[in-house]
Amino acid sequence: MNKRVTGIGGIFIRVNDPQKLGQWYAKHLGIELEPEGDTSVFRWRYRDNPEQKGATVWALFAPDSDYLGSKSAPFMLNYRVEDLDAVLEMLKQEGVQVEMEPITNPHGRFAWIRDPEGHRIELWQAPEDY
Repeated sequence: MNKRVTGIGGIFIRVNDPQKLGQWYAKHLGIELEPEGDTSVFRWRYRDNPEQKGATVWALFAPDSDYLGSKSAPFMLNYRVEDLDAVLEMLKQEGVQVEMEPITNPHGRFAWIRDPEGHRIELWQAPEDY
């Protein structure tokens, strides 16, 4: 069986004031936000292949953001996958709702699915060395 999820790619949280809360997390927990927004990137290496790099994104979203799916969703998880097309094909064959076909941007390839309770889940195929 092919690998599906290989790790947590990101944790996205809906908050009332991303900038203010981001400053709190930076001051008290040392989670520094990237200069361009309300995101922090934790960089790491694979245990079984220390030359291979990885990253987990932590991001704060405004209360009116559509990115997390339903406006009532307090968070969304992003899962890393090695082969997004293969994972999506398996999920479709199993009857899983695919909400968004893959899109590509400089941060990799992304797609959204829904679990049986309606939670949006983001699948992420990171670019090489990210």
